[in-house]
Amino acid sequence: MEPWLVNTLAFLAAFFTVFAANAVLLDLSSKERRRLNQELREQLQQQRRERVRSQDLSEVANTEDTKYTFWQSLRPLIEQSGLDASVGRLLLLSLGLAVVAGALCGGLTWSLLWSAMAALAATALPWFYVLYARHQRLERLLAQLPDAFELMSRVLRAGQTMSQAMQLVANEFSPPLSLEFFHCHEQMNLGLSPEAALQDLARRTGLLEIKIFAVAVLVQRQTGGNLSELFDKMSTVVRERFRIRGMIKSLTAQGRMQAAILLSLPPAMFVLLMLIKPDYELTLLEYPLLVVTALGMMGVGALWVNRIVHFDF
Repeated sequence: MEPWLVNTLAFLAAFFTVFAANAVLLDLSSKERRRLNQELREQLQQQRRERVRSQDLSEVANTEDTKYTFWQSLRPLIEQSGLDASVGRLLLLSLGLAVVAGALCGGLTWSLLWSAMAALAATALPWFYVLYARHQRLERLLAQLPDAFELMSRVLRAGQTMSQAMQLVANEFSPPLSLEFFHCHEQMNLGLSPEAALQDLARRTGLLEIKIFAVAVLVQRQTGGNLSELFDKMSTVVRERFRIRGMIKSLTAQGRMQAAILLSLPPAMFVLLMLIKPDYELTLLEYPLLVVTALGMMGVGALWVNRIVHFDF
């Protein structure tokens, strides 16, 4: 036999041996990965069920009749942000930041007014973050809703129940929509009435589209109607509203950019002058009332521009 043929056959034998071993290892690792993912998914669902079971369902059922205090009214805001925090924890964090910021500013400037301003600004930081997280979560929820409504419509056309449609959305979609529908589905499984569970879903999310969804399902349960066709129309409306919002953002991008530049110029110039000639810039700090007035006027301008470029439709 020719030497080149022997070398070729040996190379092919080694290549296919390595290829087969690699395929076997990949298959074993993929099976193990799927098993671990399934276990993690089951553990996560069990944790979610325990969280729903730990909730006071009687309190959820009587939500409409409950009169919240100011501190209790902050709880829906935190729930809508998706943060794992309580009102008390955020209040303690705000208080701690206020004390630290006030002490640092007082040690640097020896001014009670500047210390109070720094403490007030630090107090609001956690709540600004909560509002930012809430806005981002609502945007993700709104982006998932059209596909969820279409899936529920197809499930209802196939002859399944509304509870099964919600369970399928909880299983097939990613958070945050899957978490909210899973929570609502588990509440109904634990004996909470569908009316109270859907109303709690609308309260937790804070989205107008989900409130319309809850009202539509409740009306259909009382009067009847084609719920799958209603979900198709809601999917079209939500998708069109989402498209129009994107178009509005693109049309108002120039105005928002101008507002950001105008609002960032005074702090940027202050820092720049502090680096170039600090003695000249520190004279401004001797007139805190002037600084407070300037910051107030900047805040009014920011609210004005925000009102112009953001509106409901």
